[in-house]
Amino acid sequence: MTTSRLLSVAALVAAGMLALAGCAANTPAPAASGDAPASSGVVQPGQELEVDAAWLAGGTAIALVTSGSSTCVPTASEATVQADGTLAVTLTDIEGQACTRDLVPRASFVALPEGVDPTRELDIVVTYADATGDTDLDGYSGGPVEEFTPSAGWVDDDQLVLLTFGSSSCAPVVENVEVAGAAVTVTFVAPAADQVCTMDMAPRLTLVTAPEAEDDNATLTLAGGGAEFATPVTIPIAD
Repeated sequence: MTTSRLLSVAALVAAGMLALAGCAANTPAPAASGDAPASSGVVQPGQELEVDAAWLAGGTAIALVTSGSSTCVPTASEATVQADGTLAVTLTDIEGQACTRDLVPRASFVALPEGVDPTRELDIVVTYADATGDTDLDGYSGGPVEEFTPSAGWVDDDQLVLLTFGSSSCAPVVENVEVAGAAVTVTFVAPAADQVCTMDMAPRLTLVTAPEAEDDNATLTLAGGGAEFATPVTIPIAD
């Protein structure tokens, strides 16, 4: 688990940058209060950026969690390993995109570059607009994750982030979350019969609030959402 809290596939990274701008879901999400063609972030010049992180995809990727518009999730335009082993990530908004004025946690997908050893503690410095923040992750202790399959990691004591792959325009939407000890079950909303989805295969991040879940050896069961999880899938939650 983070103490504050890639998939190395080039095609996915490009698709993911577009997918995450409009398809990350939060649980729960406050109501929007209007649109604005401004930055999706709420940081001011010189302000410290509050950021958390979680391991994903068997230690080949991470999620960075910041606060801002629910409809405009920043993307990782650059991720490099510094001489001291620190991971430096630059988050950017999609230029000209209109964003709701709500303030919620959003998760940005970051495919880790070569040079990151996931078994060691990872220090992360994030730059977003004119703000900079930092966080760190304990070394990843979970097992490998098969390509294009779901994975999940703890952000903090009661929030986790889920990574799935599919259409960038039709991300899963959480309907219900149940917690029983270390077992978390998420049921997704069934899509409308006439829903039209793009045919891409993109990484999609969903933030899930799971209060009072036991995070040691925790599991996440995914159910519902139409055909995607018609047969429930259970995966470990990385800490």
